[in-house]
Amino acid sequence: QVQLVESGGGLVQPGGSLRLSCVASINIVDAYKMGWYRQAPGKQRELVATITSNGIINLVDSVKGRFTISRDNAKNTVYLQMNSLKPEDTAVYYCNARLTTAPGGYWGQGTQVTVSS
Repeated sequence: QVQLVESGGGLVQPGGSLRLSCVASINIVDAYKMGWYRQAPGKQRELVATITSNGIINLVDSVKGRFTISRDNAKNTVYLQMNSLKPEDTAVYYCNARLTTAPGGYWGQGTQVTVSS
């Protein structure tokens, strides 16, 4: 059983910053890709950022220059550093881990990010 636990969400004003954390119950070096997705009210879940086991990063265009994904293999943790937050970033953010044995991936339960003045 793979568990992913997200934390770090909260209420922040526009222009502020948050850092989300995803702690995995597995060694994340065994995941070929870790990522963050988000789902805003009334919208479908979308990819935000991914990082592969060899460090290749992919970001959705809307967050480029503002968000950064990183991983700490020793802590089995993936981070999403979010700067210059905008109201449209408001969503539930989910951590995802993809393994060769689970192409569909494993999901955390999400952490709420609300950007509002």
